[in-house]
Amino acid sequence: MPQPEKPLTPDASPRAWFGAEVRHWRKQHGLSAAGLGPKVQVSPSVISKIEKGVYRCRLDLAQRLDEVLQTGGVLERAWAMVFADAEKPRRDADKQALGPRRGTAEVHDRRILGTDTSARPGSPAPVDRRAFLAASSLAAFTPIDLADLVAPVGPPQLPHQIDAKEVDQLYRVADSIHRWDNAQGGGGLVGEVASRAMEWAVRLLPVDCPEPLRPQLLAAVARLGIVVGASHFDAYAHDDARVAFKIASECAEEAGDWHLRAKTFSFLARQEIWIGDPDAGLTHAEKGLVRADRLTATERAMLHSARARAFGKMHDVQGTLAAVGAADDAFAQSNPDDDPPWMAYYDTAQHHGDTAHALYDLALHADQHPGPAGRRFEIAVNGHGDAFARSRAISRTKWASLLMATGDPHHATALGHQALDDAGRLTSRRAADDLKELGRLAGRHPKREETMYLRQRIAATLQP
Repeated sequence: MPQPEKPLTPDASPRAWFGAEVRHWRKQHGLSAAGLGPKVQVSPSVISKIEKGVYRCRLDLAQRLDEVLQTGGVLERAWAMVFADAEKPRRDADKQALGPRRGTAEVHDRRILGTDTSARPGSPAPVDRRAFLAASSLAAFTPIDLADLVAPVGPPQLPHQIDAKEVDQLYRVADSIHRWDNAQGGGGLVGEVASRAMEWAVRLLPVDCPEPLRPQLLAAVARLGIVVGASHFDAYAHDDARVAFKIASECAEEAGDWHLRAKTFSFLARQEIWIGDPDAGLTHAEKGLVRADRLTATERAMLHSARARAFGKMHDVQGTLAAVGAADDAFAQSNPDDDPPWMAYYDTAQHHGDTAHALYDLALHADQHPGPAGRRFEIAVNGHGDAFARSRAISRTKWASLLMATGDPHHATALGHQALDDAGRLTSRRAADDLKELGRLAGRHPKREETMYLRQRIAATLQP
């Protein structure tokens, strides 16, 4: 029989009070810590430690708890009182305790990488790790049960000097997270591993590094930052995503790597567009195209596709069509041999899926014919294999939504069920939101039994 839970002491501290609130709402729903943890994508031990007041709950976790426990936003509001106000005093105390320190760069103009002329020859331009960690939740690692697989006794031991081994490790970790993220989504364990990897990479930057190897180290950290940022973006950990992208852009700039710089701005554009600021997204895409002559044709296609998506969200028909045309022209000149290895994802399926999203917005909101968007979604769906299950699910869901909104609910329903087969295995907030949209559009056909069943299945799939 399970042991009875020990009483809490909510008056002991603000964190203890917050933990007692979590337990109260958990019990209201008849859930154990073991039952609640997977629903909010953390281990049961994290729930227990939050309830006991010994673990700092992240804001995104408080929001998930509100959603699952149907609190009406109680925990998010409590989080602001308990945790947010504690951040400034803690940072100020850290600064007073440390004071100026040789070998630590100051943060100027919101830049994270800096230069320290007092460092000995051969040392890198260091990073103010404290400023980075204070600006994000990447250091607030969840003590999940599988943590020993990632860090057996805490963060990996730092080397005395960077060599090619560390650079190779960064790339291999980035490739692994990239594969997991595309196949499973950025939530859950993938996000936890991504956070740990980013913290480790930032800790490597101040380590002594031979000058010839410095650009390679920066490029590897930039690559990892892009992958980690993309994973957090998919999980809606947007602040963490921005920090990772910021690290990536700074490293790419210092390394003089125009390819990584372009990829970073492409993701920054996509993130802003997704969260409802297409104008900012367009600005990022245009920044990525600076010195387009230094980019490959595939990279130019990627950035023009981002421009098209921004124009589409603004319902600018001419701007969207012109950007799609520019993307198509660039992609027609693509040569995979010219591209960095990590651009291999941007193939025919990816290009058609990205541009289809832009045309989708025109079809639904600017009275444009849905045919061009539908044909592109079809190419994307047929081209994405299991390694890109998330992209396939999202394109298929959007294609179903397009048909549901423009007059073929029977075909849309069939596509919707196929999308659910993929999406049900993902931890992707983006895929979930697209399914919610499909469910709303299916509600326009209340007399069709098949569409109502699709709505029920979507609701069941998205149930916490």
